[in-house]
Amino acid sequence: MKMKIGNIELENNIILAPMAGVTDLPYRLLCKEQGCGLVYTEMVSAKAIYYNNKNTKLLMQIDERERPVAVQLFGSEPDLMAEMAKRITEENPLIDIIDINMGCPVPKVVNNNEGSALMKNPRLIGEIVKKVSTAIDKPLTIKIRKGFDESNINAVEVAKIAEENGAAAIGVHGRTREQYYSGKADWDIIRQVKDAVSIPVLGNGDVFVPEDAKRLLEETGCDGILIGRGAQGNPWIFSRIIHYLETGEVLPNPTLDEIIDAINRHLEMLSEYKGSYTAVREMRKHISWYTKGLPGSAHIRREINSTQSMEELKEKIEEIKFI
Repeated sequence: MKMKIGNIELENNIILAPMAGVTDLPYRLLCKEQGCGLVYTEMVSAKAIYYNNKNTKLLMQIDERERPVAVQLFGSEPDLMAEMAKRITEENPLIDIIDINMGCPVPKVVNNNEGSALMKNPRLIGEIVKKVSTAIDKPLTIKIRKGFDESNINAVEVAKIAEENGAAAIGVHGRTREQYYSGKADWDIIRQVKDAVSIPVLGNGDVFVPEDAKRLLEETGCDGILIGRGAQGNPWIFSRIIHYLETGEVLPNPTLDEIIDAINRHLEMLSEYKGSYTAVREMRKHISWYTKGLPGSAHIRREINSTQSMEELKEKIEEIKFI
């Protein structure tokens, strides 16, 4: 279960994947409490760091309790990426790992030749990895997809280039950019990458229950698992997977009381971190994830989505008990 990325020791190999709008500091702490071996921040623009964007500072805020933590950068200019990675790791000793996003499928990122658009240019990937890994004294990881589209499946080629240029680990999402999050993740590509490189490979895609995690490890031989959508509204997935891998026993899903406690704590932490106005609005999506599959969840969603104030939201959360 333990693993190393560069010189960073992880307690286990079950990892919270970076997700924009999800893996902020409060949520990372909730996942860490459930035993998660490593957490990634939301993706941060290298250009935004360069221009001292104040929202970017918030994205990179780290708490000692969540360590080890990786900060995920995105961009496409090797020198700028290297300079900003160096700057933030020197300014903040709590950053343990720098990760480069090469998998984001969102049009505004891709149209800037960033995120998964980099998969179309393996030579540029090599240059970015080399410059960034040389500039910092922390391990550098990258997160890629299977390829840009079905006619350009090049995860293995990209992984080899990344390893040659100094990457310490590679996360592989078994979908192309074209697929976004649809269809089924191709775990075979993860196995191919694992067979092609000697650095740790983190498998990503379609892990929603403990049994999925075991299957992914067995079928691909990957060193660790990145959990993205399976962790939305479900920080317990980490403790449940770890327990299952260690004992073979599947723990029950959290009780309604445990879910409501987690929602209340999440709201409180988010309110401290971003203020109550933002917290109320951001908690709407989290609560719809937390309550997914519960009886009356559609009604809960409608009620929550119309709340405007902290008091009103807290009342609605209490009402979940009686649905």
